[in-house]
Amino acid sequence: MKKGVTYEFHHTGIPTLVVRDGEIFSSNAGMYTSDNDGNFRIQWHRFTSDSPLHPLLKTLPHVAFKVSNLAEAIADEEVILGPYEPIDGYFVAIINDAGVPVELIQTTLSDEEIWGRAKRGEGSLYRPENSLKADGSAATLIQH
Repeated sequence: MKKGVTYEFHHTGIPTLVVRDGEIFSSNAGMYTSDNDGNFRIQWHRFTSDSPLHPLLKTLPHVAFKVSNLAEAIADEEVILGPYEPIDGYFVAIINDAGVPVELIQTTLSDEEIWGRAKRGEGSLYRPENSLKADGSAATLIQH
């Protein structure tokens, strides 16, 4: 955690092999995503065998935090995905924090807007023209 950057819990993502109702597929990430039915923000992620995402993301749960400044939060960190804009108005980078993936998010969207756009499949994560590259970066990058 960086001094001068605020961190607020947002959600937890958990890899799974179980097919779940309501999954949304991203061919760019080779990933199916579904929300948990409970009261807390938990997402399930199921990956295709050829998913280009980093092995840490495909094998370990991750915690996600909203941050006040994404560029500062990822400075001098090992970035394993992004930074990119998977949902319009929602900027993300995932770092390797001593062997654990941690998602960092910068957005002005409300949680209702974020989850609504995700459920509707809105954003570059779902657009073929913004395919993820082999190194896990994406065509839509946040400007530093």
